[in-house]
Amino acid sequence: MNKKKSSFSGQLGFVLAAAGSAVGVGNLWRFPYLAAKDGGGLFLVIYLALVLTFGFTLLASDIAIGRRTKESAIGAYIQMSPKWKFLGVLTFLVPVLIMTYYAVIGGWVTKYAVVYLTGQTAAAAQDNYFTSFITSPVSPVLFALLFMGVTAFIVYNGVEGGIERVSRCMMPILLVLVVVIAGYSLTLHHVDESGQMRTGMDGLLYYITPHFEGLTFSRFLQILLDAMSQLFFSLSVSMGIMITYGSYVKPEVNLNKAVNQIEIFDTGVALLAGAMIIPAVFVFSGTDGMSAGPSLMFISLPKVFAAMGKAGTFVGLLFFVTTIFATLTSCISVLESITANCMEIFHTGRKKTVLVLTVIYLAASAVIALGYSIFYVEVKLPNGSVGQLLDIMDYISNSVMMPFIALLSAFLIGWIKTPDYVIEEMESTGDTFRRKKLYRVMIRYVAPVMMFVLFLQSTGIL
Repeated sequence: MNKKKSSFSGQLGFVLAAAGSAVGVGNLWRFPYLAAKDGGGLFLVIYLALVLTFGFTLLASDIAIGRRTKESAIGAYIQMSPKWKFLGVLTFLVPVLIMTYYAVIGGWVTKYAVVYLTGQTAAAAQDNYFTSFITSPVSPVLFALLFMGVTAFIVYNGVEGGIERVSRCMMPILLVLVVVIAGYSLTLHHVDESGQMRTGMDGLLYYITPHFEGLTFSRFLQILLDAMSQLFFSLSVSMGIMITYGSYVKPEVNLNKAVNQIEIFDTGVALLAGAMIIPAVFVFSGTDGMSAGPSLMFISLPKVFAAMGKAGTFVGLLFFVTTIFATLTSCISVLESITANCMEIFHTGRKKTVLVLTVIYLAASAVIALGYSIFYVEVKLPNGSVGQLLDIMDYISNSVMMPFIALLSAFLIGWIKTPDYVIEEMESTGDTFRRKKLYRVMIRYVAPVMMFVLFLQSTGIL
């Protein structure tokens, strides 16, 4: 067995790096939108219940498999059962696809940070600003290449010297920035054209109060699916990243505590992101201003920052710096997962592997960045949406492959290897795995059903 020389220095280094992977743009641009759309506090309660059951099961499985096998996805599944090598290959392909576009999104965020740094707050709030930027044949490519280059440089420097060092620095700063901006959002107030005053505290109450109006069984199921998909994509599971990071964890680290701490960090940032974004949007745009994805981050929020006056430039800069940190730590983990697998497959060193991958992904990022201009296409996806190159890659990796992988993985652990395979690793340090009974039920019976339903929904079949 090929023992890795690389490892995290200890529990804190691992937790911050894994939390950095889990905290990404989804926490900032999808979670607040879903919370506002799906009944505020009602969505939050369902989400937290899923974190403690469903999320914990998937996260514990990936990390325990990684540490037990000391391999990345392909090697780990071969070691578990040679017949299941195909699942390792599928898992490896998820970050391979995601990496083609993640640096492009990172480039967009970096562009907006520069916009606010240079005081172009009013320009960024114009309706066509974002569209004219991404349809330009030069600017989005340059920012994507810059972001990809920084990501590659950090991964090139290794696990402890690159990834852990950056995560130890960025994650505490990210947390402080989110708290500061959330605190500022609560102090906002605005009188609209009808003379009605809205405050940040009104927005916070809208966010945390459960709304049961018009709640039917089918609506409840939709909220449950939304919460499940958000959690699933937020935790970096079923893409091999947590298996890779788990393989770098030293034998003496208490995995029970580590899993809990990663969950707390990721969920805490998501909840704070809601408290940061929803009150601010509510004050200036009411409930109509909430949208998801790029339109929230690059269209709705710049309008909110512009409405804040002089303070908006500074708050906008802080927000996009926060988003750079969240995007960069996730982008690093995606590239690291690919690097680790390639090092095992081709028996090459880290530096050579990263250099080759950098050339490949600089080219891929440029092509995807040009997907809104030179390589513009419109493809109708099975879930009903129309997508460009970036959306197509996102749909294949996130909506099709990840739920399918999680479904097969739950079956492999629950019924072929049995849950003891993971439980033994969770207790290998002599610590008790307190949620052992819950884990057995979740991985065998609940997770497969949930992943099957999520797969049908996210692919557009359901």
